[in-house]
Amino acid sequence: MALLNEDRLFPVEPAVRDIARSLYQDVQSLPIISPHGHTDPQWFAENNAFPDPAKLFVTPDHYVFRMLNSQGIPLEALGVPRMDGGETEQDPRKIWRLFADNYHLFRGTPSRIWVDHALQKVFGVTQRLSTQTADEIYDQVADCLTQDAYRPRALFERFYIEAISTTESAIDDLRWHKMIRKSGWSGNVVTAYRPDAVVDPDFEGFAGNVEKMGEMAGENATTWAGYLAAHRNRRAFFKSFGATSSDHGHPNARTEDLPTDVAAALFDKALRGACTPDEADAFRGHMLTEMARMSLDDGLVLQIHPGSFRNHSDAVMAQFGRDKGYDIPTRTDYVHALKPLLDAVGQEPSMSIIVFTLDETSIARELAPLAGVYPALKLGPPWWFHDSAEGMRRFRETATETAGFYNTVGFNDDTRAFCSIPARHDVARRVDCAFLATLVATGRLDLDEAPDVAHDLAYGLAKKAYKF
Repeated sequence: MALLNEDRLFPVEPAVRDIARSLYQDVQSLPIISPHGHTDPQWFAENNAFPDPAKLFVTPDHYVFRMLNSQGIPLEALGVPRMDGGETEQDPRKIWRLFADNYHLFRGTPSRIWVDHALQKVFGVTQRLSTQTADEIYDQVADCLTQDAYRPRALFERFYIEAISTTESAIDDLRWHKMIRKSGWSGNVVTAYRPDAVVDPDFEGFAGNVEKMGEMAGENATTWAGYLAAHRNRRAFFKSFGATSSDHGHPNARTEDLPTDVAAALFDKALRGACTPDEADAFRGHMLTEMARMSLDDGLVLQIHPGSFRNHSDAVMAQFGRDKGYDIPTRTDYVHALKPLLDAVGQEPSMSIIVFTLDETSIARELAPLAGVYPALKLGPPWWFHDSAEGMRRFRETATETAGFYNTVGFNDDTRAFCSIPARHDVARRVDCAFLATLVATGRLDLDEAPDVAHDLAYGLAKKAYKF
């Protein structure tokens, strides 16, 4: 018995399905470019065995535990660590059984496809996870994890990952990336520059973070000139460990291009904790433009991930901290918000700005038309709540008519769940091949063109956009 239908996500009509299947066969085994994500570089640095199935599939994956939490299962019962060091479940088999008992909650969700894919393709499981099969599957996966073939580096190579980017704070010392480099291992694991902690006045400990960045950079970062110099220094440091991009997780897409004296005055207020909400927002927006100008000098791709109301639950934030499933999409304006940035650098052909959205209504109305005309702007793929088969199909339908394929950047898995990476790329490749097959069958794309587009969507566009 197989968990996965071999024709999953392909069109139902037989002739169109045949085209999709043929296209997919040409791209299914291409190398994986994973240009932005949140896998832990410590895994690849130390190459220790993953401890148990629960810590691989449940505890670190907010897609999984947010669904369970929505049904009243406390995060403590899933082993999610508390900020105050309070008690959480430590028995991985209990956590796994709880996951299995509630696996029906994932019916029809992308998480179901990802987990089933990982269980079958990575660990050889052929039974559906359930209360009845929980212990048997746990033992099978746990046994695999004791083998060298299931250590992080071996899986990296087995997954045929050509390059993967982790994401680190601007004040990270990149110790794990240093260890990877010193080890002599050939896996291409690079970092990405994430400066939220030192560009967002509302980020906890902002002033202390800025001071620490200055110390690390050898600059007086409490002055405006020293602050910008510290960013340039840190970006160069990240580039020395393979970074090809910066990443910016702002509440909205607002950008500003302020006069130097105004920006400096806002920075001073931010350090003193005296910014109004609008001033803090303006400072974040201005720093996107400053980062873009730095990108013109150092070549880092500028990624903007806006539109998430992060840490929506105050109680969960206080007890468990950031990134615990309580980040919620909001309506986002791009046409007006991005104009200062695009006025500054939008016509630069050497500039690469990749914009993501959690507001699907903006794709056809705003983002596709913007990316379809500004040389510097590209559309990131469906992200977070929309990296499902349905979200990917909607994206192609709403973006392609105005932006085409070549103002997008392929697929980006953006995950913490290592074993879901090949699953996510497989879903994207299947959905794109299904979309292309429909274009061929309806006379909008020639059959001899479709394989080239499928290859670009699966591999070529991400490699080019992220400069791998």
